[in-house]
Amino acid sequence: MSGTRILIVDDELIMRESLAGWLQRDGHHVEKAPSGETALGMLEKARFDILLVDIKMEGMSGLEVLKQVKERDPDVAVVMITAYGSIPSSIEAMKNGARDYLLKPFDPNELGVLIEKIMESQAQAKENLYLREQHRERTRFESMIGQSGAMQRVFDFIQDVAGADTTILINGETGTGKGLAAKAIHTTSPRRGGPFVGINCGAIPEHLMESELFGHQKGAFTDAKENKKGRLEMAHGGTLFLDEVGEISMRMQIDLLRVLEERVFYRVGGTQPIEADFRVIAATNRNLDTAIKEGAFREDLYYRLNVISFTMPALRERKEDIPLLADHFLRRFSQETNRPVDGVSREAMDEMMMHEWPGNIRELENAIERAVVVGKHNRIKPEDLPIFRPGRMEAPRSISLKDMERSHILQILEETDWNVAQSARLLDIDRTTLYSKLKKYDLRKP
Repeated sequence: MSGTRILIVDDELIMRESLAGWLQRDGHHVEKAPSGETALGMLEKARFDILLVDIKMEGMSGLEVLKQVKERDPDVAVVMITAYGSIPSSIEAMKNGARDYLLKPFDPNELGVLIEKIMESQAQAKENLYLREQHRERTRFESMIGQSGAMQRVFDFIQDVAGADTTILINGETGTGKGLAAKAIHTTSPRRGGPFVGINCGAIPEHLMESELFGHQKGAFTDAKENKKGRLEMAHGGTLFLDEVGEISMRMQIDLLRVLEERVFYRVGGTQPIEADFRVIAATNRNLDTAIKEGAFREDLYYRLNVISFTMPALRERKEDIPLLADHFLRRFSQETNRPVDGVSREAMDEMMMHEWPGNIRELENAIERAVVVGKHNRIKPEDLPIFRPGRMEAPRSISLKDMERSHILQILEETDWNVAQSARLLDIDRTTLYSKLKKYDLRKP
């Protein structure tokens, strides 16, 4: 643990030389300053781990040196050197950020022990910072949060595909974070300096969709009072995100396919071709294979969009991320609403871990927001959550093991809306065994 950089600040030559000699014998790199002003000048050119500063000096006092050093670099450990009569000043220095103080006269062993203790503390602080950064890297990617294996695979996939300019299709249920994934691809891609332009294809009426995508020229139709850029033109040099692309009408699918193939388009009512210089990322919660079979989605457009694809996992498939996500939303809404909610109670977390979250992360976000607003405690309670069902957490009393098993199976079936395959997976049994138990306990869907 040797090699620490130490600066001695003292206006007494004998004290500076004595301290330097002791510390250099221990293997430390030591420099000396005869005044506070000199020390601050040296700190502008080099960084030190520890400063030994005499409180009483001609000119700038040790307390003033401490104040200015802490303003410049709060991580520097400052040890004050003081005589017996200056102990009150030393206590004031400790309150202002000094690490410790040495009372004159002191021996080399006392100094060595103190330096060793400070070095160990600094090493531990650096290790903790490193571990926090490592944890952050493992659990966060751009605006996405997750420590589960499923999300780690998503993070890795995004890093692998971001560098290409290939069209990407993101599949996944509503509320799983497809938009965040698209933004993460953009911000880690070579196009990150360009715009990220999104459009929700399912939220715009069909008669407005053409103008929203392609823009229009003044006078192209009754309400076209001026020229307007469409989303395709706005995305020039960046990324175009087509959210819920499965909701686009068949006519618009033809127009979009033409843009992807020819890489040019025209504003509505326009005659000048506009270059389509953007990357396309599309997302859908629909099964496009089924939509193609039903004649609701063009197969050729599907293949244009589905060059590379991946699926955002549902929250029920990554439940180990729930505490992490809940803490993130809790901190956010507690700050936004100015409510001092410090955490989630164990009982409330149990409720969240049991819930299947059909609305995925969006449902969890809304649940935490509601809990922060309506809760009357500094920790979220089960009753604060919209998913809470009184009695579910209470253990049944004086009932047989058979009745407990029947009750538990029924609870899981109700939570999954009697989806046998999903219930069997949650119960960790195969479907054949579950069907046998349904027959055994005479359980039928109401």
